[in-house]
Amino acid sequence: MTDRNQVIAVIEPEMHPQTVAARAAWLARASGHRLHLLLCDPDTGPLHDRWYMSNEARDIAASISAAQEELIEEIAAGVRSDELQVTTAVLDDRPIGEAIIHLANEASPAMLVKGTAFHSAADRAFFVDTDWQLVRSAPCPLYLVKPDALPEKPIVVAAVDPTHAHDKPASLDSIIVSAAKGFAQKAGGEVHLFHSYQRLVGVGSEVSRTFKPIKVPLDEVEERMRQSHRDALDALASDFGIDDDAVHQLPGSTRDLLPMFVRTHKVGLVVMGALARWSLKRAVIGSTAERVLDSLPCDVLIVRPENN
Repeated sequence: MTDRNQVIAVIEPEMHPQTVAARAAWLARASGHRLHLLLCDPDTGPLHDRWYMSNEARDIAASISAAQEELIEEIAAGVRSDELQVTTAVLDDRPIGEAIIHLANEASPAMLVKGTAFHSAADRAFFVDTDWQLVRSAPCPLYLVKPDALPEKPIVVAAVDPTHAHDKPASLDSIIVSAAKGFAQKAGGEVHLFHSYQRLVGVGSEVSRTFKPIKVPLDEVEERMRQSHRDALDALASDFGIDDDAVHQLPGSTRDLLPMFVRTHKVGLVVMGALARWSLKRAVIGSTAERVLDSLPCDVLIVRPENN
């Protein structure tokens, strides 16, 4: 059932559940939405299998279900208030990632909220982790909660690409900045724009080996490239009324620079964009969120264009 006035929070007992519930409750209250807490816990399905049908198996399954209901209600009690309507449920469908996406497609919530932590190389390589499934396919904004508390009056970084690399639509940057400004306004924080661009290091020597004795004006080309990126970034900042001292352009890879920037500036939230088109997923998501998410010590909000 569609409910765009609802925030769905995925609660996992091993993934700082109280912090996730508290962040989701704050987001719901700040936006005037309801909150739905969805517990994702070990499945009791195997205990109902016909091969294990016994009084003992049924008793174990009933005990686990009762404990799950008690846990999610206890967490809900910690965030429920007169200003916030909170409902709860236990997710029984599997696989978890696909089940959450199916639920979000049906409900069309305003936002999905989930806890996250470090992912192993195997998780990143094979994309078996629920987080990656949601980053790639969630049909609504996805807020990933790290364990640390959100700073008071947080700095919110909009990670943008005003040159629209990887064929990203221009509208995506506007959505990123709008989401960052909306969050900062609710939290009493401030928005900074972050953009990195890849320098032409190594190109000169490669070209020289291929096209001797042609001399490549590498410094001139790189300066033009830097200026074109900066012009586009400044235009975006001007459109959204962001001061020059809150606009940051750095030469290098986002994977290396963004985590360093976040730590240096004590950032509370990074807002990033994602595309749902499969042909671009590896290029767009793989080069940003997938590579950066583990290294960021702060929360991350993933947004995407409408109908994408």
